[in-house]
Amino acid sequence: MTDYVNALAEHCPLLEPSRTRGMTGWTVYEIAPGAHQCAVEAELFHAGVQAAEWVRPLARRTNGVFTCENIIILGQAPDADHRELMTWPHWALKNLYGPVGVMFGKFARGIQERDRFGRSISPAPFSFLPVRASVRPRDPKFLKDTPDLAAALAAAEDDGRDVFDHIPCEWKAVRAWASSLPVPRKP
Repeated sequence: MTDYVNALAEHCPLLEPSRTRGMTGWTVYEIAPGAHQCAVEAELFHAGVQAAEWVRPLARRTNGVFTCENIIILGQAPDADHRELMTWPHWALKNLYGPVGVMFGKFARGIQERDRFGRSISPAPFSFLPVRASVRPRDPKFLKDTPDLAAALAAAEDDGRDVFDHIPCEWKAVRAWASSLPVPRKP
């Protein structure tokens, strides 16, 4: 993990200051043998909520922009790969928490990604969902395919609101709500 995180720091200017300050956390979620896709999605969603609620108060502190919690996914569900398992929880979480300034990422094991400059990022040796304080001047650019979400993130302010004031914090209800959101525009 250390080699990958060191290589990733080249692409994320906040990672090294976050690690140096002890503000980078890691939560490991292991998929139970035989778990089904919906159950894993629900657990990943709830792990994401827990991480976001940990990040929110820390993000308002001095140097809070360096706050980051990463949810590592181990194991395999028999009916879906990690990329598929992260899709719905990631989509719901970034739409719930973007308006309060929490950014979610998604990296699947072995998948080649590119940074904001188009440079190749080493494939991740494990799947993970990074959860961090947003950087409003920069992060909306990562959301160009979802202009409404980009605008909400650009104007984000964490006023302490309950992000679940309009839906129950129950996976089936959240997934139904997330399914109703505008689908990302692809170029």
